[in-house]
Amino acid sequence: MITETTKLTNGNRVIIPRSIRQSLGLRVGDALTLVLQDNGEVHLLTQTEAVRQAQALVRLHVPKERSLVEELLAERREEADAG
Repeated sequence: MITETTKLTNGNRVIIPRSIRQSLGLRVGDALTLVLQDNGEVHLLTQTEAVRQAQALVRLHVPKERSLVEELLAERREEADAG
């Protein structure tokens, strides 16, 4: 675990320390997700990690044998055929 301290700068910007940027492989322009937890913690996620966590959450509630993609495609085909 890496712990760093940073400050809120002019323009309400937060500088992500170099050690954190390097550890996450961040580059200028990378998309990041900030998650405010109920306990006041802020978690910074790379886009890849945010997608991975979202997929894991969906897997908790959707059985493996069910394909949401196939269901969506079937719905779109029905809509196209109907209209």
